[in-house]
Amino acid sequence: MTTEKQDCVCLAPLLPVEQNERSGEGGSISGAIFNISTGMVGAGIMSIPATFKVLGVIPSFFVILLVGYFVEVTVDFLLKYTHSGESDSYGGLMAESFGKFGSVALQICVIITNLGALIIYLIIIGDVLSGNNSDGSVHLGTLQEWFGIHWWTSRAFSVLVVVVFVMLPLLSLKRIDSLRHASAISILLAVLFVVICSMMAIHAMWEGKTQKLRLVPDFSHGVTFTELFTTIPVFATAFGCHVNVHPIRAELGRPSDMTSAVRISLVLCVVIYFAVGFFGYLLFGDSIMADMLVNFDQASDSLIGTALNDIVRLSYAIHLMLVFPVMNYSLRVNVDELFFPKRPLLASETLRFFSLTCILLAFIYGGAVAFPNIWYFFQFMGTTTVMCIMFIFPSSIVLRDAHNISTTREKMLAVLVIIFAIGTSSVAIYSNIAT
Repeated sequence: MTTEKQDCVCLAPLLPVEQNERSGEGGSISGAIFNISTGMVGAGIMSIPATFKVLGVIPSFFVILLVGYFVEVTVDFLLKYTHSGESDSYGGLMAESFGKFGSVALQICVIITNLGALIIYLIIIGDVLSGNNSDGSVHLGTLQEWFGIHWWTSRAFSVLVVVVFVMLPLLSLKRIDSLRHASAISILLAVLFVVICSMMAIHAMWEGKTQKLRLVPDFSHGVTFTELFTTIPVFATAFGCHVNVHPIRAELGRPSDMTSAVRISLVLCVVIYFAVGFFGYLLFGDSIMADMLVNFDQASDSLIGTALNDIVRLSYAIHLMLVFPVMNYSLRVNVDELFFPKRPLLASETLRFFSLTCILLAFIYGGAVAFPNIWYFFQFMGTTTVMCIMFIFPSSIVLRDAHNISTTREKMLAVLVIIFAIGTSSVAIYSNIAT
């Protein structure tokens, strides 16, 4: 175990080796659970209630379980080959199986996915603080509701303040385990979001104001069979954690605890996703939007109702602010590996670390301000790069079997996962084009 721990430290980028090499030090399993869960519970959760409108409650529950199971399977694939091979990173595993082409393909997919996701995070934060009128209808943000429309409540300025005074200090932490406290708070805020939505839905049900739930798909009212497959990328994006597996594992005191941390995180996220989907759909019914936070931008007949609407939006905005650094960590690692493949970024290289951090953050900020609505790009990621990272690449590693350790059962599962990923993505893309 000591040898494995030292190998992890030596090969993992952005890690202060001198700290982890001390006896008894390393990330905790609770910190790993919080960081994995934080990476999952991101912007995708806002679209889950809309999938209930398409699928109905019962199929949505089973799809959540199915995607969660496939995520566990593919993460186990990665961990098994990490333990048996010489590499301690996702890119290294791809290189062992498919050479330079494999590692570059993964890095490009991760960069596209994480850049898109982080831009979406800032867009949602901007929507909460400064509103959005990109679809032709005006939705005021909390700052505009409280203080009126001024230059300092605009999207560009409010997001800039968040980027400089919240994001940059968190992104300056060089070890991902240092984010465990922020991750813990973000999970608590996600739970708070679920609790408030649940309370609002139960209160509305008590007063007879909830919408009628659809238990199964309603094909008689415009829902097509192919449209059902457009929900899979939403769930897949919501469960994405593969790119954070190796950095988190490398900092664990016992890397073997990673499997337990992933399973606990999956159970936690399954509960959160179903609760958000069910109560969000119960509260808003067929009027639910692709971004559920938009539905909370409405006048209430009571002061408490208005306060709850603001708390829901702000709590989730803060949650995204705390998720942002975890997602950015893997982005920064992959960008660095792509451009400096033979010069791993060490803790002592402060100038290179902060230069890369600031350049990426500036690019993400510019994208969030320039494109106030990129949900179509969000769907594109869910059917292409996300599917590759989560399902196709890990299963391909097992089928390639560079170390001759894959069992027949694992290869059968890998084929099933690839068929699932390619099949659902193809039908989803066709459905989006056809409509």
